[in-house]
Amino acid sequence: MLRTRFAPSPNGPLHLGHAYAAIVAHDLARAGGGEFLLRIEDIDGTRSRPELAEAFRADLTWLGLSWDGEAIQSHNLARYEAAADLLKSRGLLYPCTCTRAEVAAAATEHGPDGPLYPGTCRGRDLPLTDGEPVAWRLDMARAVAQAGPLIWHDEISGEQAARPDLFGDVVLLRKEAPASYHLAATLDDAADGITLVTRGMDLFAATHVHRLLQALLDLPVPRWHHHGLLLDESGRKLAKRRGSPSLADRRASGEDGAALADQLRAAHFPAGISVGEALD
Repeated sequence: MLRTRFAPSPNGPLHLGHAYAAIVAHDLARAGGGEFLLRIEDIDGTRSRPELAEAFRADLTWLGLSWDGEAIQSHNLARYEAAADLLKSRGLLYPCTCTRAEVAAAATEHGPDGPLYPGTCRGRDLPLTDGEPVAWRLDMARAVAQAGPLIWHDEISGEQAARPDLFGDVVLLRKEAPASYHLAATLDDAADGITLVTRGMDLFAATHVHRLLQALLDLPVPRWHHHGLLLDESGRKLAKRRGSPSLADRRASGEDGAALADQLRAAHFPAGISVGEALD
């Protein structure tokens, strides 16, 4: 059965970009006679605000969307730990104490996520003490060698040869959170039975890493649908951190949410908003 999901993080209110993403996932599921899941990705430490999850539900209902079940990411911590333990047992994870500033200062190359990790802690025998913040990185060269050549399919862009090596040794367990986006989203999509992963083009490259993790952890492989992003007047994607107008504010003002959803479906965007690939 076709099954999609909308997976917002409760670290800020939803905006039009989230509405567009939710509508794409919802409508593809409904058109295919499938199911649409709401997943709350609430493992971002103190940035996660539980009260926002209820606001998200109100926003989706206001848009005229319905969903067939819910998942809460913070209920899945044992899942992430078990997967990490498996990768550690195969020699594919190593601890890293480097800060972001140290990585940026030492990096000589850049990848899709920014400065590529130069491998400072790879191969080091780090004495880990209780309470010391440590991240766990994937030894990308070993992982790629174990997995072999991989492909994945995007509904819009077609078949892709997986290139997780572009990311270098990515973090799978973060210092300040139980899992990185790469690990948590990949495991949760498999556990939630997601067969079509819909998300914005800003996450297209991340799929290379997710396809590798699926191979390493023997997970089912979905198809992907990476859609365009809603952009502001400067060509940048709408974002919580830049104060993009929230759906909650629009809802409170008395705007018709179902009509707004239909306008987004028809690509009739509010003034200053367009759809495409972001400049950043």
